[in-house]
Amino acid sequence: MRIVIVGGGLAALRTAENLRARGFDGEVVVVADERLMPYNRPPLSKELLWGGVEVEELVFSVSDRAADVEWRLGSGAASADLDARTVVLDDGEELAFDGLVAATGVASRRLNAPGPTVGRTVLRSLDDALGLRDRLRPGGRLVSLGAGFIGCEVAATARRAGCDVDIVAIDRAPMVVPLGQEVGEELRRRHEAAGIRFHLGRTIVETRGGDEVEQVVLDDGDVLPADIVLETIGSIPNTTWLEGNDLDLTNGVLCDEHLRPGGRTGIVAVGDVARFANPLFDAPPLRIEHWQTAIDTAVFAAGTLLHDLGISAEPPRPVSILPWFWSDQGDVRLTSYGMLGLADRIEILAGDLHGDCAIGYYRADEAVGVALIGMKTSAARYKQWLTKERKAVLAR
Repeated sequence: MRIVIVGGGLAALRTAENLRARGFDGEVVVVADERLMPYNRPPLSKELLWGGVEVEELVFSVSDRAADVEWRLGSGAASADLDARTVVLDDGEELAFDGLVAATGVASRRLNAPGPTVGRTVLRSLDDALGLRDRLRPGGRLVSLGAGFIGCEVAATARRAGCDVDIVAIDRAPMVVPLGQEVGEELRRRHEAAGIRFHLGRTIVETRGGDEVEQVVLDDGDVLPADIVLETIGSIPNTTWLEGNDLDLTNGVLCDEHLRPGGRTGIVAVGDVARFANPLFDAPPLRIEHWQTAIDTAVFAAGTLLHDLGISAEPPRPVSILPWFWSDQGDVRLTSYGMLGLADRIEILAGDLHGDCAIGYYRADEAVGVALIGMKTSAARYKQWLTKERKAVLAR
């Protein structure tokens, strides 16, 4: 019996390890387009850029249980026939499977604007990060298109490296979608105090220069000097290889409560590419692009797959997770639990917004999330608080 895992990131690794830990002793084959074993991605926008870690430190170790998993790196999946139970790789090889795991993650959305492209980059892979690191030097001029977490993390790192930094975004505040206007404006204040300039409500319509980017033109006519343009304007789920299988691939792979795409048995999706409902928050199907979600969904998906294949008699559990993430932006440590984007109001639970604080996110009278600015030692307590709040809501 063979299980094929398509994708070579953290979600793929943890799924393979969970399959072995739960007693699957058949073939496990992982196929991925990157040539590296799974590695830790959060440091790509921070420690790797300023030299705090080296490449070899980012590669995850594989548990002894999964030491016999076969890794076919450098050739991802081109297509799949879910009825025939086959996957065709980019190099033309066809693999038959009994069970399939979609763990292909996301790609970066790119800016569609005329002008030179050398000097324009995204930050999704290790190669992206190494290329960016080589260009971050004192006196360099970085323009970040997008004021989300990655854009703000790299901006803070670039300032640390001695670069001049501008952030351009159509949003009205940094990280406004998950954090809201008030918290976003406070984080903007802190970044501006570090020397980062913001151009909000704006976008880039053109790049200028010779062979490489030297300037960017904004939609209001302003011109900014730039040696590097970092494009952090969202992600695109890697789902093209699943087209033609009667699945809902709108913004990821729509899954049922057991992470089965379209309810198909023997097939699961994990990590950033999976779109699923989260009953813990009474939330509609959403993708959750967090490091921890890759780990959590791997646990549920492995149980579903082994049940579908008749290897486990234990019924699969409906996926229900507490999302959480952290973000280091210069001197700012931000930690979040829950689904902040569901909130319609916030409340300061402790501290002061201009210092270290805990911020509660509420949908009507229900707590749906908590964000911490600083207060690292209080994180576990607020995680427990939110968990208790959500269980109380579900018990009503």
